[in-house]
Amino acid sequence: MRVTSVTIGAPDPRALADFYSRLLEWRITASDPPRLGQPPEDGWAQVRPPDGASGPTLNFEYEANYVAPTWPSVRGEPQIQEHLDIAVDDLEASVRWAVNVGATVAEYQPQTDVRVMFDPAGHPFCLFL
Repeated sequence: MRVTSVTIGAPDPRALADFYSRLLEWRITASDPPRLGQPPEDGWAQVRPPDGASGPTLNFEYEANYVAPTWPSVRGEPQIQEHLDIAVDDLEASVRWAVNVGATVAEYQPQTDVRVMFDPAGHPFCLFL
């Protein structure tokens, strides 16, 4: 068995794929339009690492009832199901880049060498040295 991809639910999968494409400088390899009779945000998209680079394919699928998770977790609130850990060489420069392409910095930061960020849909991800 091999894990080849991670699928992330989103209220607008094509917009979220665009964010991660810019953040990681990976290419969008698939972008499906809304299905007949569905809202304009419906669809599916995929982002892949460049040839020769490591990392899983990221798939983004439409979730009609998407609710962003709470960070840090709070009993009775939407829980984080998974998050991406992204290795960086320069933490502060990477935080600036992430914010520049649309991420926000989480208020709560549990470690000095990691930055918890939120993508535009509210999924947390971590930048770490």
